[in-house]
Amino acid sequence: MRRSNAEIVREYGPFSGADNVGGVTYDGQNVWFAAGDKLNVFDPASGKTLRSIDIAAHAGTAFDGKHLFQIAEDRIHKIDPHTGSVLATIPAPGGGGDSGLAWAEGTLWVGQHRERKIHQIDPETGAILRTIESNRFVTGVTWIDGELWHGTWEGDESDLRRVDPRTGEVFERIEMPPGVDVSGLESDGGDQFFCGGGRSGKVRIVRRPKRDSATDRGAEAPIDSTRK
Repeated sequence: MRRSNAEIVREYGPFSGADNVGGVTYDGQNVWFAAGDKLNVFDPASGKTLRSIDIAAHAGTAFDGKHLFQIAEDRIHKIDPHTGSVLATIPAPGGGGDSGLAWAEGTLWVGQHRERKIHQIDPETGAILRTIESNRFVTGVTWIDGELWHGTWEGDESDLRRVDPRTGEVFERIEMPPGVDVSGLESDGGDQFFCGGGRSGKVRIVRRPKRDSATDRGAEAPIDSTRK
């Protein structure tokens, strides 16, 4: 397993009216984050908050290229980012104990915090397609270049982990500094992760380590979303 210390490139916030940052997602231009009773969006170039949507936003946030998905207690809402309207709702697999949320190849991946699990679910019905387990509390979840990453947060320790999407085996760990928590996680599609900072009210950018060779990627296999 490869290990490294987190390189924090930039910090945003704290944001006005947002005492806690939960889920984080990126729409290709701006960053969205869950702040309890609203979804906020900011420009990562300037750090300026652009607007907010008044909606329950308790944990993970995801973007499928057109719609936002937001965990609200025991439900996951599908949201029009332009109007803020809830277009559909499905049950969350953890029944209120869910944390991270990510979109990949037509399905949602949901972190179940204290159960230390990640579920792949059908975005239309909420049916669980696959479950993998972690040995740490799971927070944010994201995909980049066929790699599944998730955040952990237990006590005062957090890290980012690249894991096998079939077995949960840990291939790589990026360790955050003591007391720097990860509540949400999203890739920018390149070499950076946006990390929600929980009670700090901040969003941080952490650099994704470079790949030295094909073997450094571990034993990932393509996702088969039709199998559990």
